Amino acid sequence: MSDRYLIPARETRVEIVVVNSRFIATIAPVFSVDEAKAFVARIRAEFGDATHNVPAFLVGHGASVTAHCSDDGEPSGTAGRPALAVLKGSDLGDVAVVVTRYFGGTKLGTGGLVRAYGDAVRAVLRVLSLAERVPTHTVMLAAPYALFERVRLLIPEHHGETLEEDFAGDVTLTARFAEEHLPGFQNALRELSAGQLEAEIVASDPATIMPVS
Repeated sequence: MSDRYLIPARETRVEIVVVNSRFIATIAPVFSVDEAKAFVARIRAEFGDATHNVPAFLVGHGASVTAHCSDDGEPSGTAGRPALAVLKGSDLGDVAVVVTRYFGGTKLGTGGLVRAYGDAVRAVLRVLSLAERVPTHTVMLAAPYALFERVRLLIPEHHGETLEEDFAGDVTLTARFAEEHLPGFQNALRELSAGQLEAEIVASDPATIMPVS
């Protein structure tokens, strides 16, 4: 799928210190401008005593992206734009970051600020877990105990994730697969069970956040 792109898997935070100033970068997935604004407002409220809370976000990806940034009182062009430039360079979509600064008593100058805000975003990107939004199917199947272990191993082999295991007469497994990976899992299941087992689709979602390993 050509319209697939990487997004943050979850909200993540990193702190760096530059000449006694603390820079705290908080990054999160956002899927609309309203969601991005709500995230920025929440971080500003959490760090209400900070010197600056500098936001940057990209909603969408590629040609159809809404980009925004603000310097939040820092000298023009020294904070929001460098943060946004690093975000754009990451090739992520649906992403918002707020860099919170606690002033440490020493002015950094315009070049120092540009570097510090850019470095804070780079630091959080380095540790960020990534995901994709993909169409998925949630499936259920009842496996006999004799095959349970092997069925269980088939799920990650076909890029699925196990959601639930229920042990009764058989083991009922609930798992989720990206749409494209389900046929391969079904084939492997049939092969393993000599045609006896097939997973039943119980739910579908056009845009599940699936971690990228």
